[in-house]
Amino acid sequence: MAQNQQYYGRGQSQQHQLSHQVAKTTTAVTLGGLLMVLSGLTLAATVIGLVLATPLLVIFSPVLVPAAITLIVIFAGFLASGGLGATATFVFYWMYRYATGKHPIGADELDRAREKIAHTAHDIKEKVEQYGQHHINSSQDT
Repeated sequence: MAQNQQYYGRGQSQQHQLSHQVAKTTTAVTLGGLLMVLSGLTLAATVIGLVLATPLLVIFSPVLVPAAITLIVIFAGFLASGGLGATATFVFYWMYRYATGKHPIGADELDRAREKIAHTAHDIKEKVEQYGQHHINSSQDT
């Protein structure tokens, strides 16, 4: 009797899984079909819109193309101006913090680079002085 109940329970579980699978498949097919219909309608509307708009675009293209180019250039100018302004603001803010000793991000790297440049300049100065002394001494000997 216990075996029959276990077998009956398995059958019920399999039937539940099958009905769940059928419901998922039906939902997927319905949504897929609906999306296909909507994409077809969108394509048809796009084609109709192009058919209606093409003559107007051809007639007005001598006006629209320069206007579009002008708008693009103006937009690019505003975008570049805003970006450069924001960058300049950040740079001035960073310089202010560096000058007041608040130790902004990157200050250590800047200090190391400045020390390295100063050290290299000092080494070059010493080499030039040595070369100059050597050149003066060799010219006095001759």
